[in-house]
Amino acid sequence: MGFSAQITTFLLVAGFTVITTRNIEDILMDEDSQHPNSVYSRFSKHTNNNIKIFYQTGNSESDLPVCSPFSVCGKLDTYSTPWMERQCRCATSSCSTSTHVRDGHTVHDRTKQYKICEPVKKLKRCKYFRDVTWTNIVYPDNSTQQVMHCRCPKNSVAYLVKRHAYQTDAGLGYQFSFACSPQTKLKCERKEPCRLFSVKKSGGRDDVDEVTMSSLCSCPHNHRCPKHHLDVGVVPGRVYTEDAVRTYSGYCM
Repeated sequence: MGFSAQITTFLLVAGFTVITTRNIEDILMDEDSQHPNSVYSRFSKHTNNNIKIFYQTGNSESDLPVCSPFSVCGKLDTYSTPWMERQCRCATSSCSTSTHVRDGHTVHDRTKQYKICEPVKKLKRCKYFRDVTWTNIVYPDNSTQQVMHCRCPKNSVAYLVKRHAYQTDAGLGYQFSFACSPQTKLKCERKEPCRLFSVKKSGGRDDVDEVTMSSLCSCPHNHRCPKHHLDVGVVPGRVYTEDAVRTYSGYCM
């Protein structure tokens, strides 16, 4: 939990300006979303919704820096009401705001969609536990850059493999590296949580939460694991006051 709390703290920056993007295309579920216990199954509810956009720098597209190769231009969060954090602007095209994971510019992990300027097919497939799928760089001024290196195989999740601090004239920065792991196939034991939620409240973005989910095991037949931290079967856990983070544990129902 220590690492995930730190990552969330560094990646959330107060003071974003909010605008609304209208007429976003209806969500089309991919084949993963059809499974009732999949965390992607709730995406289908997000049809004809406006998406709030937060700018990491300034308050408009022109205020953003130009993306470096394979940098994430926008991070779309579909956990609840969809919202996007814009991190940079594409030099020769626009950053996709589609909620469809098969728009040709999306690398998705759980309830996050990472949009890149380049066609996603140009990214090779990662090897489990070996290749770094993406790197998050947190600069001393709290601005961030996420660079994609490869795509995780289907039915896998990204996990933190390395955290590196570096010192500059401007202050301390951090670099986080993530690799790919297969989704767990372990069956849940009695009274064992099937999923953990880490919920970050952000000043400056009061109407959205940054939520990280981790699946721990698979529920028995005819049972399901909660997909939201406010669902039935979820128990509040520890509060990390310094990071404004609260954890929740979900149990098979």
